[in-house]
Amino acid sequence: MVVTILAAIFVFGLLVLVHEAGHFLTAKMTGMRVDEFAIGFGPKVLEFQHGETVYSIRALPLGGFNNIAGMDPDDKEAGDRAFNAKPVGSRLIVMLAGSVMNFVLPIFLFFGVFFFSGVSTPVNEPVLGDVIAGKPADQAGLIKGDRIISIDGKELSTWGDLVQTVSSAQGTQTVVYERDGNTFETEMTPHYDKSAGRAMVGVMSSVNKEYPGLVNSASMAVERTGIILYKMCEALLGIITGSASAELAGPLGVAQMAGEAANIGIVSLINFTALLSLNLGIINLFPVPALDGGHCVTLVLEAVRGKPLSSKALYYTQCVGIALIVLLMIYATKSDIVRIFFG
Repeated sequence: MVVTILAAIFVFGLLVLVHEAGHFLTAKMTGMRVDEFAIGFGPKVLEFQHGETVYSIRALPLGGFNNIAGMDPDDKEAGDRAFNAKPVGSRLIVMLAGSVMNFVLPIFLFFGVFFFSGVSTPVNEPVLGDVIAGKPADQAGLIKGDRIISIDGKELSTWGDLVQTVSSAQGTQTVVYERDGNTFETEMTPHYDKSAGRAMVGVMSSVNKEYPGLVNSASMAVERTGIILYKMCEALLGIITGSASAELAGPLGVAQMAGEAANIGIVSLINFTALLSLNLGIINLFPVPALDGGHCVTLVLEAVRGKPLSSKALYYTQCVGIALIVLLMIYATKSDIVRIFFG
């Protein structure tokens, strides 16, 4: 539980910090006045002021905000430093900067993984790599480096044999394995994972590791980020067209996944953070009022019309957007609770 909480705080905190930093830096660069830069919502836990901006950390680390002066069209107090006093182009840059930072962050995270931890290539042998704490394999006493000889009398020669045998498990399996030249036997009960659609025991294959160096690490980080971003957009298109099903995870689900990633190791947690960052960047560009993408739509409409939307129209569109987001969060959280506690 402690690992899950700390992992969730790390993931949410880093993603929110980077996203809001994008808005903050571009607001400052375009001459806007930022009254507060906040990480989290709710009561303030810590705050200090530097220059004209108050920096705060709040109790609920599930988001953040920049209080940029003059975002309300009726607020004239900030003068020419108000958000709405700046050209549409400047305001678009500020709105897009959060998602852009979420797209840039994974490049640095993947670079760090490649450069410092190396690139792992799976070995096609039934030899265990990482074993997740608390999962069936760990409960059976298996550890990293164990070679699985047979399961229920079926001899294994490849990692694929092991995956197939575990996936088709109907109950407790008898596992014969080799460790330090000695042969042992244990009982293991695979757990059916609904999201994966098969039985699993919480193990990874063993790997060969190479260190690609500075330039290759940077190139590979950019390439991996691009590939994942493309795959995510492709999956999103499939959901929109109905050719793929959508699986929602709310804060509880994300926290649980962060904890599972942290139990595997820091590299797994960093990879998870990178994937979630790309996901957050895409979602924030949805043309939904209250999200950055919704703000961008209103700014484009302002540029086309030659004048901004009325305060009343902005108010009602924001209310609709917030209501949609709240309903989605409630539904996702309900799904999380059912999956985690009753699945």
